Order: sequence, then C-alpha cells, then structure tokens
Amino acid sequence: MAKGKSTKKKKEASGGRAQYMMRMVTSDRCAVCPTPCSRGMAYCARMNEPGAVGQGVPCILTKTKIGG
Repeated sequence: MAKGKSTKKKKEASGGRAQYMMRMVTSDRCAVCPTPCSRGMAYCARMNEPGAVGQGVPCILTKTKIGG
C-alpha cells in the first residue's frame, strides 16, 4: 500500500488579519482633497500656524491591502 504525501499547512505571517497601508499626505494635498476628513482637516489647521513643521498624515482614502 502506498501512502499519499502529507503536506504541511502554511502559516500566515500576519497572524490571520489583513494588513493595510495608507499613503502619507501633506497639508497642501489635504487642502485640495474632494473628500475632506477630520484627521486631514485637523492636520491642515495645525500646519497653518506659524513655524509648524509636519511629516504628513496617513490618508484613509489611499488605504490599500498588502500581502495577499
């Protein structure tokens, strides 16, 4: 009798949950957005103050699924 090959199940690297990525956008991009969000508008308000330095804010409109 021949036995069939046994296969091991692959483990998911993300722990079973989907991972997502969002692009970082600056205040100039948030200012002209056709769908303004509360996070973007708050960031624009902070960046309009004199001397403000910012790295950007994650944009929920650019959310994409990564890794499968």
